[in-house]
Amino acid sequence: MTQPLNWGLLSTARINRALIKPLHKSKRTRLLAVASRSLDSAEAYAREWKIPRALGSYEALLADPEIDVIYNSLPNHMHAEWTVRALRAGKHVLCEKPMALSLAEMDGILSAANETGKMVAEAFMYRHHPQTLKAQEIVASGALGKLQFIRGAFSYIITRLDSYRLDARMGGGSIWDVGCYPISYARTLVGAEPLEVFGWQVQGPSGIDETFVGQMRFEGGIHAQIDCGFKFPSRSYMEIVGSEAVLHVASPYKPGRREQITLTRGDQVEKIRIFSSTDLYMGEVDDLCDAILFGRSPRITLADSRANLAAILALLESARSGRPVSL
Repeated sequence: MTQPLNWGLLSTARINRALIKPLHKSKRTRLLAVASRSLDSAEAYAREWKIPRALGSYEALLADPEIDVIYNSLPNHMHAEWTVRALRAGKHVLCEKPMALSLAEMDGILSAANETGKMVAEAFMYRHHPQTLKAQEIVASGALGKLQFIRGAFSYIITRLDSYRLDARMGGGSIWDVGCYPISYARTLVGAEPLEVFGWQVQGPSGIDETFVGQMRFEGGIHAQIDCGFKFPSRSYMEIVGSEAVLHVASPYKPGRREQITLTRGDQVEKIRIFSSTDLYMGEVDDLCDAILFGRSPRITLADSRANLAAILALLESARSGRPVSL
């Protein structure tokens, strides 16, 4: 067996907790270090989560020669800059979504990855779960007939008024936080990019979208509708409609170890049970390890991430202009 890949956490963000267990559990990874803007904070975090090394700056983590992979869990507006810096420091990167907030930022990541030869992937954990793979398989098999319509929602009521999710300068907004999931899911199932989008938003005091409703038109008469928000009660689902059957996924974005999706054809309802043998976030860890160790492309390629970003930006532009936007 090869030497485990040494991982470092870029910040002490809450989302780290989802990665810590898989990184400790995997035989191919070693969670070696955590970095914070202060050494005291990093040391306290390292003690709490049994991480061997604490570093008092992000720069120190990138300069550590023993670190192979960086997990970038910084706020949205810092993702692109620090992903590029990590790549140029010779590190592979797993970056939280959204990887970038503009196409220029995304192209900078693409250039850095190409120049350095290092792997980088966006952390859409749901894409690696057996439930998502099964939904893709069902759609691709033709079991639904001709794919016609997809509808998805992801919302919750935000309670922390000081959250960066409410700060436009930090990449806040419901479409960046949760709407990106049904957009990604719809694109993944169609296997193509939208030709045209239209969006509506309700803005909050800071200018971010507190709620967003969007439509996407794909080639072949396929349409998708998504909604997301910080003012709606907790909702999470995907509905995929074909000419012959409907597939309903009740927990599409954060599926558990035991899930059930429903395939309805006329009066017949088939319940398809899905079991995952690993933690939800283990999939993205394993996928990046495979890419690094075996030279494979990550399941979520940079081209895929760029296309998802382009769809989000087009929807936001449509909401601002009040007109459809072509891609």
